[in-house]
Amino acid sequence: MIKICSFLPAATQMIYNMNLQEHLYGVTFECVSDKPKVVRSYIEGNNYTSNEIDRIVSQAKAQGKSLYYIDEELLEAISPDIIFTQDVCDVCQIDTSYVQRSIYKLKKQPLIIPLIPRSLDDVYQNAIAIASSLGKKEAAYLHLAELKKRTDKIIDTLRKHNAPVRRVMIMEWLDPIYNCGHWIPYQISQAGGVDMLSNPSGYSIVTSWEKVKLYNPEVLVIAPCGFNVDRAVKEIEILSTKEGWDDLLAVKNNEVYLADAEYFTQPSTKLVDGIELLAALFHPAIFTVPPYLTTKYLSIKSHIEIG
Repeated sequence: MIKICSFLPAATQMIYNMNLQEHLYGVTFECVSDKPKVVRSYIEGNNYTSNEIDRIVSQAKAQGKSLYYIDEELLEAISPDIIFTQDVCDVCQIDTSYVQRSIYKLKKQPLIIPLIPRSLDDVYQNAIAIASSLGKKEAAYLHLAELKKRTDKIIDTLRKHNAPVRRVMIMEWLDPIYNCGHWIPYQISQAGGVDMLSNPSGYSIVTSWEKVKLYNPEVLVIAPCGFNVDRAVKEIEILSTKEGWDDLLAVKNNEVYLADAEYFTQPSTKLVDGIELLAALFHPAIFTVPPYLTTKYLSIKSHIEIG
């Protein structure tokens, strides 16, 4: 049997979604899996603020240091045939170059397969690449066919109701504010919205509060990378105390939401769950939040004091 290690949670998630986990022998500390944790982080378990994390990340990049490390003894013991890595963001996950420097001492040299998604279609292609490497391409096609049924249903419902395109913004970080990029704008589009501050297929970037105010989104979804709702709500004051916050349409109409980032910032086929959630937030008159996602978001009422 082919043995694999997944060094990014998104790949791990897709491996489970396609029922290929019998091949999986090692993962990262962030993966939802009972497999051995081969990759760890130097800031793992620390409750840093958004600003502190941004500063630590910036310092590490300036010094050419990685925030992650590999348990080389464990990796040697596993002796994988394939390792899946990523080259989208060396901040979010360990990158391919670091992995390549770490495996040269292994007795058996594994095949490294980098996954480099930029768009939503790229994410789907990554699922095919994973399954194909195991000789089980059909598993990917079956999984993707089910996902397409779900997204087609959303698009058909929007058309049936002649639903207006909502002017929205999704924030990937709070302090400093980052817009959204890569595959998230495509999620927004399929959910019946448009984010004119986003960067489709490109990196998210620091975005000034003045730009956010001028854009004045009808719906604001805050999904800081790596955060769940409970973690994000602790820092909502960073936004709610800014000058002009109460004047935003999204705030006035109680359409500000916090959401678990895993449905947006992790490039797995779980992004379709994120599309379903966004559709319900953008168009609550024609969509309802799926039961399994009701605890994955939180509505922020403008009249509630948070802190």
